[in-house]
Amino acid sequence: MSSVDAAWLGMEDPTNLMMVTGVLALDGRVDVKRLRTLLDRRLAPFGRFHQRVVRPRLRGNLPHWQDDTRFDIDNHVSHVALPDPGGEKALRDLVSELLSTPLDMSKPLWHVHLIDGYDGGSVVLARIHHSIADGIALVRVMLSLTDSSPTATPSRRRVDHQNDAGPLDWLPSAISRGVTAGQQLLDNPGHLADLARLGATGAYRLGRLVLLPPDPATAFKGELGRRKRAAWSRPVPLDDFKAVGQAFGATVNDVLVAAATGALRRYLEKRGEATSGLAIRASVPVNLRPLEEAHKLGNSFGLVFLTLPVGVVDPVRRLRAIKREMDDLKRSPEALVAFGVLNVMGLAPVELERLGLRFFGSKATAVLTNVPGPREPLYLAGRKLDKVMFWVPQSGHLGLGISILSYAGGVMLGIASDEGLVPDPEGIVDAFGAELQALRAAAGRKPAKAKV
Repeated sequence: MSSVDAAWLGMEDPTNLMMVTGVLALDGRVDVKRLRTLLDRRLAPFGRFHQRVVRPRLRGNLPHWQDDTRFDIDNHVSHVALPDPGGEKALRDLVSELLSTPLDMSKPLWHVHLIDGYDGGSVVLARIHHSIADGIALVRVMLSLTDSSPTATPSRRRVDHQNDAGPLDWLPSAISRGVTAGQQLLDNPGHLADLARLGATGAYRLGRLVLLPPDPATAFKGELGRRKRAAWSRPVPLDDFKAVGQAFGATVNDVLVAAATGALRRYLEKRGEATSGLAIRASVPVNLRPLEEAHKLGNSFGLVFLTLPVGVVDPVRRLRAIKREMDDLKRSPEALVAFGVLNVMGLAPVELERLGLRFFGSKATAVLTNVPGPREPLYLAGRKLDKVMFWVPQSGHLGLGISILSYAGGVMLGIASDEGLVPDPEGIVDAFGAELQALRAAAGRKPAKAKV
């Protein structure tokens, strides 16, 4: 097991389970036997799905993967039905319960739940431990279960859906500028001294990470409990975000983050909290693997701290502030620096790793993840895939996760929260829609450029 994968394994805590959870909502019912066959054939080539974690006997050694000689796919597939009358709330309650339920650490670290009774169709919910792979890779693994046609047979897995330059995918340009140094770090990142390969800029960024003050206290921060809550939006047309971005010279990603930031502002104000001048940070995973290798397992991403100007009232000013911050991060090697830090933490004793997690976790309030999905409709076990949503774990004792995923011309926002801190994450989801409407209205009022 790599030191980064071991770091994610060591982050497992009863109050913050290190699972990536994905939900695939289908337009009809799926037969559980057909799903088992599909999982067996499409996941079989990924060896990690047949291996369990073996903890080291000697202190200082890394855990390793070992083939599970008693592997039985029936231990990894459950079939349940939502209580009548089913619907959105019943599914939210079940997803929240599963977000709060740990995986069986004595078996390969994944489980798939087939859920019937949701709007006349089925839902496939997958829970996969972060030590197997990061969110981008695991979304690709889940999508390898799908086909472009409803009549396809589960004869072999598909490991990649072309998504050339998806609208939500962004990668710091510093990575491409430093290919040689960066690749050396990725290939052999075992010691903090390797960060010197990034030069003075990398050292400056590491110092910046260490010296960042803790994030301010809000309703989103506090002691965590074991219960989590989940909520998600309906798909919003991607063209709505494109139109706003074009009006203000911003990217789709800028608009999405600005709308999410405004939603956090509205939620805090509804809770009676003052937001004037407030800025909080989100920990944002940044993909470090080439897009064509997105289906490969393992953790290959860095983290950057993105400042969210929650205290800015005007949605356009907030969007412009987000754009400036995002542009700065795109020119920064901060993601590679954070990747190196994760490697070092994975080699450290668990107690030291957890101290480091608390130290860096205090500097952020939420985890914010964007993953580009396929642009064309897909099918699973003969049923059309209507909606896709996922949640990544909130490492570093954070209690709020924000997920954004595009699929087939639509964008969905997902929220995962600690129940004691944010018992009603659907309030953030509703505010996200209101923020988008405000941005669209502002874009409509923007004067048209004069023709030359």
